[in-house]
Amino acid sequence: MSSRSVVLTLDDVGKCYQTYANPRDRLKQFILPQAHRLLGLHPKHYAHDFWALRHISLELEKGESVGIVGKNGSGKSTLLQIVTGVLSPTEGRVETRGRIAALLELGSGFNHEFTGRENVFLNGALLGFSQAEIEARFDDIAGFADIGEFIDQPVKTYSSGMFVRLAFAVQVQLEPDILIVDEALAVGDALFQKRCYQRLERFLSSGGTLLFVSHDQEVVRTLTSRSVLLDGGHCRAIGPSSEIVLEYRRRLHEEEVRYASTHKPPPEAPAESADAAAPVPELVEDKSSFGDFDAYIKRVDVFVNGSPSLGTVHPDDEIRVSVTYHFVKPQTRLSFGIRLRNREGVKVYSGGTFAADLNAAQGNPGYEGVWHKQFEAGEEFVVDMSFRCLLGEGFYEVQAYVCEEEMFMPGYQRMLHWKDEAAFFNVAMDRLKRWYGGVCDIQLNYAFSK
Repeated sequence: MSSRSVVLTLDDVGKCYQTYANPRDRLKQFILPQAHRLLGLHPKHYAHDFWALRHISLELEKGESVGIVGKNGSGKSTLLQIVTGVLSPTEGRVETRGRIAALLELGSGFNHEFTGRENVFLNGALLGFSQAEIEARFDDIAGFADIGEFIDQPVKTYSSGMFVRLAFAVQVQLEPDILIVDEALAVGDALFQKRCYQRLERFLSSGGTLLFVSHDQEVVRTLTSRSVLLDGGHCRAIGPSSEIVLEYRRRLHEEEVRYASTHKPPPEAPAESADAAAPVPELVEDKSSFGDFDAYIKRVDVFVNGSPSLGTVHPDDEIRVSVTYHFVKPQTRLSFGIRLRNREGVKVYSGGTFAADLNAAQGNPGYEGVWHKQFEAGEEFVVDMSFRCLLGEGFYEVQAYVCEEEMFMPGYQRMLHWKDEAAFFNVAMDRLKRWYGGVCDIQLNYAFSK
């Protein structure tokens, strides 16, 4: 990596806080160690060292977009505050090149007694811009924020959405070299979020560097090219965002399993078939898979118009994804499904049998579908999922899954096996026969009138 293109370097960075069992210990820590040293005694420590971050090393290149994912308390916000200079590291080295702008806690950097206009000039000055430079950009900032006459009202009267509108507008319109965003965009409405993500894409295409923190895994996967997984203040993995998001989901699943095992009574173990097979050992080591593996995906095949796929699909072809599942234990209340992603990592479709069961049961209380079906240990079951190809040109990844839906309503899911990169296909077009642009064909109808 060329040192001239590196705009941010973190070298073995750590941040330690001292905590105390009670207020008296804080006073003792302030006075007694100094007294002990004066008396030639070995000082006693009354504080407990808590490392919010430890041994973090990372380099960002100019024009790169890097995501940071992790649970609450993993050290994400602490890391960003160190990068921006709000906090000083206890150990290690931080080196930045260029102007840094950050959207951290909502309203940070704003004086609540100042008007929006005054805060624009205040933030611009903090970023190193002259008054003339800020004035030249002010109309663009106000136009993007789109808060109308509130620009001349004290920001203490703003809603949370107005706060983030103005804060984001200031940071991106002043064109920093490094932009740091920490969950702030989650406050804005859907239309404003769309404008923000479009602006971030333009920022990156113009050579800006983005450090992005969000719990929205889909946004991290599509907006960033590389990601960092933090857990307990330590860097657990760095790599392509698709791989890091999958690893993060795997860890969340494992934590949910541990939580369920300590907060739910163990179910009565059903009698298992004598020919029940254990999970394939490779599944546990497979970086593209996670789950409990009480059932697992054995194979995934793609058929086009009834024939095994050669990898190329055309509009209006019938695509059939055939997934073979193996059951290690007796199972019921299951959902089988797939997810499609395009080459940019955008989720084009996600769904399965559980959604179909819920829809079919509406107005039909006696309906029993796949969710009610019983599967026996050692059994293998093939689910064929087919659709007419209305997708846009390009490369597509098929992800497959089987999960237990504990209740007949969304939100109570236990993943048995999730498989990334289960299959692939490519959509091609003969533009003289059938052609459209975008993610999919919405089959637009036309009508003309005077």
